[in-house]
Amino acid sequence: MSATLGTLLKLANPKLKVVMFERLPEVGEESSNPWNNAGTGHAALCELNYMPDSADGSNPSPAKAIAINEQFQVSRAFWSYCVEQGVLRAPETFIRTIPHMSFVRGEKDVDYLRRRFQSLKDQPLFAKMQHSEDPKQIAKWSPMIMEGRSDQPVAATWIEQGTDVDYGAITKQLTEWLVKKKVRLETSTEVKRLYQYADGSWQIWLGGANPRFIRANRVFVGAGGWALKLLQGAGIPEISGYGTFPVSGHFLRADKPELVAKHNAKVYSQAAVGAPPMSVPHLDTRVVDGKPSLLFGPFAGINPKFLKEGSVLDLPKSVRLGNLLPYISVALKNFDLLRYLIKEVTKSKRQKFEQLREFVPNAVESDWSYYEAGQRAQIIKPKGRVGELQFGTEVIASTDGTIAGLLGASPGASVSVAAMLDVMQHMFPTELENFQSGPLSKTVTGYGGGLNADAKAAASHLRKTAKVLGLRA
Repeated sequence: MSATLGTLLKLANPKLKVVMFERLPEVGEESSNPWNNAGTGHAALCELNYMPDSADGSNPSPAKAIAINEQFQVSRAFWSYCVEQGVLRAPETFIRTIPHMSFVRGEKDVDYLRRRFQSLKDQPLFAKMQHSEDPKQIAKWSPMIMEGRSDQPVAATWIEQGTDVDYGAITKQLTEWLVKKKVRLETSTEVKRLYQYADGSWQIWLGGANPRFIRANRVFVGAGGWALKLLQGAGIPEISGYGTFPVSGHFLRADKPELVAKHNAKVYSQAAVGAPPMSVPHLDTRVVDGKPSLLFGPFAGINPKFLKEGSVLDLPKSVRLGNLLPYISVALKNFDLLRYLIKEVTKSKRQKFEQLREFVPNAVESDWSYYEAGQRAQIIKPKGRVGELQFGTEVIASTDGTIAGLLGASPGASVSVAAMLDVMQHMFPTELENFQSGPLSKTVTGYGGGLNADAKAAASHLRKTAKVLGLRA
């Protein structure tokens, strides 16, 4: 997020003086690290939690799925522009085509997926999606999932135009370009506290062996789950009532070339009852540094850290008088979630492998290793005096437009460009005007929505960005 915002700002106004601070020795090693996330280009092509079922059994609304897809198209367009301008390197270093597939079992979910497909099949951004309830056809799409499966109702949707994205590579490449453009990058440097002066500018306290202070007119906090702590410390009223529900993620991983070659897709299914929305089980083809692997998960766990490199005191220290009721109300309303997490934590590795075998019936335990991915921080948002657990990504900005931060989990990095353009609207209106009036705006189609409503524009956008990024059109 921060690297994207910095790049947008320097493209819009090269004279801006920008400095970036990173807690870790390198950028892109926390949530953006390719092994800390599933690398899915989230466009709602396969993620069922972006399109929940209707209450009355009618076709579910595609509105949220369309909105997320349009936001991803903004990212795709911006990455294409950056490749053409030499900001990003060759596209195969950070993005590639991997088909996206939804897979369900049982009459109820088969019926839901059928109705979901009916809602999406005529939408321009989903036009090439296919649907089948024929086990033989599904086996052609994903033989690994169907081999050894017992006779039961199954259904799948399939679209060739899905993507696998290395967000860590994008982060590092954008940052390298920023440093060349005279942006100062300080790694192994932690921002401890933010204090606002009477004139609206900010004092940034940098901790470490030699603590120091700097002054800034504008501050963006792109620190993942850590953003809550810094925005609370800054004392802006807009963060009052907000909380974060951190969930750890673990995956099973396979690297054997002969096994990896049997599967080429990102396959998402339905979440277990009570599971947090970002814990939808999926079997992914994943490519990092040119080497493909398979991931299955995530297995959720209770971990109070806001970041993988965070502190076990993150969650308790985030509780304030203003968000105490939202925290309590979310806990009371989500006993299913708490039971699910406790059940996940107490599962043995063998039990987690058995969950994989529900996806891959012929899986062999010795082919898979177990590893910890990144922390995911779901938003607890104030609603009146109480709170609700919210799925998604949200910008929190001060009324005076001097500070903003980002909270939330998926779709996260997939919609980073649209999110950072929203930040520019709050904090950098002059630079946003430069963006909107310059050549970059003509290239970054779809910002503000509406791309899906124009079939011709949507098809043209998909063709153009596919050509630049080397993707399947």
